Amino acid sequence: MSAELLINVTPTETRVALIEAGNLREVHVEREAKRGIVGNIYKGKVSRILPGMQAAFVDIGLEKAAFLHASDIVPHTECVSENEKQQFNVRDISELVRQGQFIVVQVVKDPIGTKGARLTTDITLPSRYLVFMPGASHVGVSQRIESEQERNRLKALVTPYCDELGGYIIRTAAEGATEQELAQDAAFLKRLWKKVIERRIKSTNRSVLYGELGLAQRILRDFVGTDLDLIRVDSRLCFDEVKEFTKEFVPELTDKLECYTGDQPIFDMYDTENEIQRSLDRKVELKSGGYLIIDQTEAMTTIDINTGAFVGRRNLEETIFNTNIEATRAIARQLRLRNLGGIIIIDFIDMASEEHRERVIQSLEQALSRDRVKTNINGFTQLGLVEMTRKRTRESIEHILCGSCPTCMGRGTVKTVETVCYEVLREITRVNRAYEADNFVVYASPTVADALKGEEYHALAELEIFIGKQVKVQAEPLYSQEQFDVVMM
Repeated sequence: MSAELLINVTPTETRVALIEAGNLREVHVEREAKRGIVGNIYKGKVSRILPGMQAAFVDIGLEKAAFLHASDIVPHTECVSENEKQQFNVRDISELVRQGQFIVVQVVKDPIGTKGARLTTDITLPSRYLVFMPGASHVGVSQRIESEQERNRLKALVTPYCDELGGYIIRTAAEGATEQELAQDAAFLKRLWKKVIERRIKSTNRSVLYGELGLAQRILRDFVGTDLDLIRVDSRLCFDEVKEFTKEFVPELTDKLECYTGDQPIFDMYDTENEIQRSLDRKVELKSGGYLIIDQTEAMTTIDINTGAFVGRRNLEETIFNTNIEATRAIARQLRLRNLGGIIIIDFIDMASEEHRERVIQSLEQALSRDRVKTNINGFTQLGLVEMTRKRTRESIEHILCGSCPTCMGRGTVKTVETVCYEVLREITRVNRAYEADNFVVYASPTVADALKGEEYHALAELEIFIGKQVKVQAEPLYSQEQFDVVMM
């Protein structure tokens, strides 16, 4: 299956689209304003020691000095003496660092307000499956990998890559990873760390030794070992940066890079821009005439399948089965495209045949097999729902691109015109009882104002007779449907 990466770069945003067989499969978005410095490695200079706080301020070249606490200085770093390496309980900051000393540190927390960045000397370098630990000599395995057999398999595969440079932590995402994938990750991280060491040796003053990779570089790092045919970048500057990165760390991808100079925007290729817009819709049309309804909530994501206009050619059971099978492929695509994670509940159309239910589960498993994110399908529940989970790796595309609706305040619905009209009438009654007024003016949205002058006019007239005062209605074009004001005159 042909695969291609499209990288769209602007000064404010970078977007990456994965195209497989001409169809959009994944979208990654990073906004420049939200990029922090967590993960960056610096050669800094200790500018001040605070014995009372057991901490030091380190100048790493930022506007504010960064903060390093004694508890964040680990024994295997070069700033701790050989004697101290044998005494893990030593925590006197004055013995650990001295003013004017150069020290290699990593940012663990971005600067906030008047506070500088938080630092550690416990350097780690992450990749897709592994985390490299300079100076360590062992292999750790994520506690979230529960299978003892899988833990032992992964540990046996990674242990040979430990040497004098350091050891590794095997990440949760490595569950099921192949020997080749792990080897490529280990090799990438070692090349990265050697580059950090080279820069540290060459640098004579404070400097950046490693900047947390931008989106384009991270994606290429994660796609090492996958079958990519082409990588198109629409920015000459980004293309040069990516090319330099691949030459140093992932040379197998260098020949696949292309600087895109076409007349049309790069995301107009393969209808990518429109596909991203459609990925924000609740309703997903199926080719047969059926459709999915996808609702993302804080607790879980629910997916409902409907036959819609699909009537089939044989009988109802066959129609339902075919719709469900088609839905499995659409669901797998939407989960990747929207990057939906956590608990996912799928409400397939009810099937009487146990064989059909099993084949639907098999079809879903097969459709999800190309997903790079770990999924787990628990099968049908007693209520006929399919429970599954998908590992959360980043924010969903909806959470990145969208915010709460200011009209409905995130409810997803607005009050009907009729409901708002009755609220207006109750508010007039309440205000009339509480205050003295000669008459009232109601400011409301055009739809509500029209209703009060039209189909609800009799209710308003009765209220005027009841309170013995005139009520004037005025439309405010800028008001939302739920918004209104009752003003005393």
